Formats: sequence, C-alpha cells, structure tokens
Amino acid sequence: MIRIFYGDDRLETQDEIGHLLGDGYEVLDGESLNVGDLDSVFLGSSLFASQRKILVKDLSDNSDCFVRLANYSGTPHEVIVWESKLDKRTVAHKELVARKIEFREFKLAESPDKKLVFDIFNLAWSGNSAKAISVCEQIETNNDPYMFFGLMTSQAIKKLDLNQKKVTGVLKKMARADIDMKTTSLDSWLLIKSLLLQISEI
Repeated sequence: MIRIFYGDDRLETQDEIGHLLGDGYEVLDGESLNVGDLDSVFLGSSLFASQRKILVKDLSDNSDCFVRLANYSGTPHEVIVWESKLDKRTVAHKELVARKIEFREFKLAESPDKKLVFDIFNLAWSGNSAKAISVCEQIETNNDPYMFFGLMTSQAIKKLDLNQKKVTGVLKKMARADIDMKTTSLDSWLLIKSLLLQISEI
C-alpha cells in the first residue's frame, strides 16, 4: 500500500507516520533515487521480512521517479511518501488519483478570528447555546481548539465587572475544561462545545 502525505503541519505528519509505520522503518531520500532503484524499493523484500515499512521523502522533487510511482500502487509493502508540497496539476498526480492512492493533507490550524470567538462566547453567555455550538461547528475544522479556548477565557475575564458571581462560575467550568483538554483523550472541540452549553446554563 502507498499513502502520500503532504502539508505544512510537520509534527502532526510525523505523529501519523509513527502511528502507521511503528518503529524501525526505512527512510529514503526521494531526490537521491534513480529510476533503476524503484523495483528494489517498492517490490524487493528484505532479509528479515517479506513486507517492509518504508518512508520516502520528497519524491516529487525527483520527476523521473515520481512519474513512475503509480506503477507500484500494488506494492506489498507499507509505503508512505512524504511531500513538503504537492503539485496537483501534474500528470503523475492524476495517475495516482486514478489508481486510488490515498492522499492525506496535514494542514496547520489557523488562528481563530478573535471577533468570532467573542461572538460565540457571548452567545453562550446570553443563554443561546444552540447558536453558539452551531457557529463553533462551522469553524472547528480549520481552527486550533487551544487558541480558541485561550481567547474565550480572556473574554470571560473581561466580564468580571459586569457579573462577578457568574464569571466566577464560568471560570471554574473553564478550569475544569482546561484540565480535561490536557489530560484526557476526549476531543478538544467536543469539550469546548460542552463548555459552551454549561456556560449558557449558569
């Protein structure tokens, strides 16, 4: 199986490579490969195992080899090709898509829009949790939950002069959510949406 990973979130990519390939995988520099090496890389077995685990870096920088990658879609090995960038306009890319090669993009989360975070918090503060959660769900895919949480906390502190008792209750809920985000395996956005619901009920 061949998977192609690309994008600017290198840490997340490395984590997923470790998860899929485990320890002791081979690492090859795609730029240094020759066309004559490809059979050995994608079809050859090792002395210790018939199925190998291989990471190939930046193969698309080697156009002679990358254009032939689709020919090895049936490789018996676990192969991840890691590209720092990927040109989707090339014939090679289209051929890989046609062969149903798996592509995964690892993109750094964007910094949340401060005004939008404040609007979501204020919706929850005013008791409209359904709207707050709905707006939150529209942005969670492309935003960092920890940055979002930090901005939301700063907005809660700004309300101390308005309703100190309520803010104290909200901050306690936030402190609990902060601990859960750092110490449990629960999805961070799920915890944030749960927090919005709790805030609306205070």
